[in-house]
Parts: sequence; structure tokens; C-alpha cells
Amino acid sequence: MPLTIAVSGKGGTGKTTICALIINYLLQKNLTPILAVDADPNATLADSLGVQVENTIGNILDDFLKQKEGLPFGVIKESMIEYKLFEILLEEKGFDLLVMGHGEGPGCYCYPNSVLRDCLDKLSSKYRYTVIDNQAGLEHISRRTNGDIDVLLLISDPTLKGIKTAGRLQNMINTLNLKIGKSFLIINRLPGDIPAEILEETKRQNLDLLEIIPEDEDIRTNDIKGTPLINLNNEASSFRKIKDLMEKLTGG
Repeated sequence: MPLTIAVSGKGGTGKTTICALIINYLLQKNLTPILAVDADPNATLADSLGVQVENTIGNILDDFLKQKEGLPFGVIKESMIEYKLFEILLEEKGFDLLVMGHGEGPGCYCYPNSVLRDCLDKLSSKYRYTVIDNQAGLEHISRRTNGDIDVLLLISDPTLKGIKTAGRLQNMINTLNLKIGKSFLIINRLPGDIPAEILEETKRQNLDLLEIIPEDEDIRTNDIKGTPLINLNNEASSFRKIKDLMEKLTGG
């Protein structure tokens, strides 16, 4: 059964790092094929996975809006978007990558976004896992631009502000009745022991804390050297925690 895991939270909490480490874990466990989707306009997932991006979904939608009135009679617009989507799909060993790219410009994107959602739903059904790196907030999720989600990981730094932001996102999910199977809190980049105030706020916000990931010098070193996180040392503390996280989600 295909599983879609999405990551969201406030900016600067390490969402892309978490996504890259999850993909790294799945690759090492041979839980492939994997579809990676970078839905953050500040697209950096490709760098973390060590691949080069040449085109984005944002460019496809822009081109569609410019060309749709001049398309020859008989050209099916849905087929055009679907064809372009597969054209920009980056195929790597064990995983493929799609990049959403920039936000929407002038013009109505309702129709192409609806077609895009249907295409992504069909595409993701062909993969064992889909991992989505969302922008801060719930824009793509609330508009269902990236389809249905089985597991949403709300990423927070170890601050009261971060936990409260995760709580607001959870409330939005409940209020909007979004199609999300389960949602969990991940506290990332914790230096030392977890403060009691953070745990108390987590309970106050009714967040389901799944895992705490420590501050990791190995990740800092990788970032300084520009080494993709796909090559992170398996003994790194963050990777071991991601392993624990994924075993909880997948039953080992």
C-alpha cells in the first residue's frame, strides 16, 4: 500500500533536512521506489539529495496559462500538463524528484492546479513512498495541490514559539477537515535535555509527539562542506533518530 508522508512547520526548523533523512533511510532499507516532492518555493531538497534541477512545476503552470488559448483544436489540456509533468520528473537510483518551484503569478491557477493534483495522485500511486517537503504553513496542503496525505509531520524547533506554531497548524488541519490520516509533532535540533516547559506546551497544544531529534554536528559539517544529506553517516545521531521515527510509522 503506497504511503504519503508530508513535512510542514514554521520556517527554519529543518523540514528539508528531515525529508532528506527520511529518503536516505528508505533507500538504505530498499523501500523503493520513492517519489520526492519539493513543494517549497525556496527549493533546496534537490541539493540535500545531490541532484540538479532544470525545470519545475511552477514553470509548467506558467507556460500552460500562456499557451492554453492558442493550443490547436483537439489538444487535451489535461494530457498536456500530465505529459509535461512526466517530462520534468528527475529519475535517480531508487527515487524520483519533482520540484514545485515558485509560487503562482498573475492569472487563475484553479484549473491547472486541479489537473496537477489529479496527476500527482495518479503518479504517487505508482510509488511505495511519497515524501513531500512543504513550505512553511499549510498552503499546498489546504489547497490539496500535493494530493492526499497519510502522515503529516509537524516540525518544530525546541522553543515555545515553535510548539505554539505547530499547535496552530494542527488546529487549522482540524478546522479545515483536511484529508490527512495522522499528524505528529517532531522536535528538531534539541541541544541537550528537553525542557519541561516544552513538554508541557506540547500537551497543552494537544500535539502527538513522535520523536525528538538532537542537534547534530555531522549535519552541520555536511552543510558546511556542501555534502548531500543522502550521504550522511549512518551513525549520526540524527539518522539514528530518523530510523526510530520511521520504524514507529512503518511498524519496523
